[in-house]
Amino acid sequence: MNMTQNEVHEQIGTPQGAPRNANPEGWFRRWLIPALAALAAVLVLSFGIRSRVRAETALRAVTDQMAVPSVSVVAPKRTAPATEIILPANIQPFISSPIYARTDGYLKKWYLDIGAHVKTGELLAVIQTPEVDEQLAQARSTLNTAQANLELAQITRNRYQSLLNKHAVAQQDVDNAVGTYTANKALVDADMANVRHYEALVSFEKVYAPFDGVITARNTDIGDLINSGSSTAPRTDLFDIAQTRTLRVYVNVPEEYSQSVKPGQTVAEIALAEFPQKTFPGRLVRTSEAINATTRTLLVEVDIDNPSGSLLPGSYAEVHLKIAALNSTYLLPVSTLIFRSDQLQVGTVRNGKVVVTEVTPGHDFGDEIEIVAGLKAEDRVVLNPPDSLVSGQDVTIVQAALPGDPQ
Repeated sequence: MNMTQNEVHEQIGTPQGAPRNANPEGWFRRWLIPALAALAAVLVLSFGIRSRVRAETALRAVTDQMAVPSVSVVAPKRTAPATEIILPANIQPFISSPIYARTDGYLKKWYLDIGAHVKTGELLAVIQTPEVDEQLAQARSTLNTAQANLELAQITRNRYQSLLNKHAVAQQDVDNAVGTYTANKALVDADMANVRHYEALVSFEKVYAPFDGVITARNTDIGDLINSGSSTAPRTDLFDIAQTRTLRVYVNVPEEYSQSVKPGQTVAEIALAEFPQKTFPGRLVRTSEAINATTRTLLVEVDIDNPSGSLLPGSYAEVHLKIAALNSTYLLPVSTLIFRSDQLQVGTVRNGKVVVTEVTPGHDFGDEIEIVAGLKAEDRVVLNPPDSLVSGQDVTIVQAALPGDPQ
């Protein structure tokens, strides 16, 4: 059973005398294992390099993203077609007049007191004027004397003119008669005017209401000395009368709204504290058409019908004026404003870049401000802009104030 070495070599096909290291199994073990180790090393190195490249790329992307600031934006809100402004005002009577005496004397009687509604021509009071009565009697007596002299002068003139036609008197006598008549006629005219003067003063003894209204004050009483006014004594104010069926309300409108206030077009409503949750319609009838240089306001008159007399003159009121808004007027939160040395500015975002825009402010509503120029409806305005915000800066919108805004 034992085989010789030559027989073994013959069975496996190895020529006799070949070298022992030519065995394939030895060659495989010698070269394949190092090749596999080298390949594994290359794979490990390649995987490590790719991981580092991927990490550096991600880090660079994160760094670039963090370098672009994130901002929140808001869309300008267009104001309503009609804007309501509320302004303080005082209600005044349509006509208000003090009633003064036109003659001197003592108050004999008054007939109406405060709160009385009077009609035009209604008797209010009577003044005793004994001195004026005596002066009227004297003036009438003087007139009677002058009229008697005038009648005598007229008879004499007619007689002399008749005798002159018969050449019975001289022309000089006729001229004297005519002159006497003319002079007496002038005296009669003067005395008649004097009588009418005292008759007017006597008529002023009775004080009448000059218009329909209500008596708001009675400033005298029976027996008081009444003075018609002179250089040394002031006039006596007997009554104050106000016409309250229609009331006037004067309002000072700020200059910025002056161009929108139009008589006959602007709607006005009046609100008073004593009538909660109720307003009274008014009519804007006229303006002063001039800006007050001190207050920078326009004086406006609003009339209110007051047939029931429920509104009292002198009351404090609030006037609600509904005026047309400007076409390019928008509202923005005050947190969007940029205050720098230049004009008031805001930051808008267009195509991912900031555009710092100058705007013109209008009315300040506290948390919001009106912008009358410099904005468009499609603009997106940066909220709480940083001091470093400049035009051309790249930004990322992280939150939009309106649904549908770019994210």
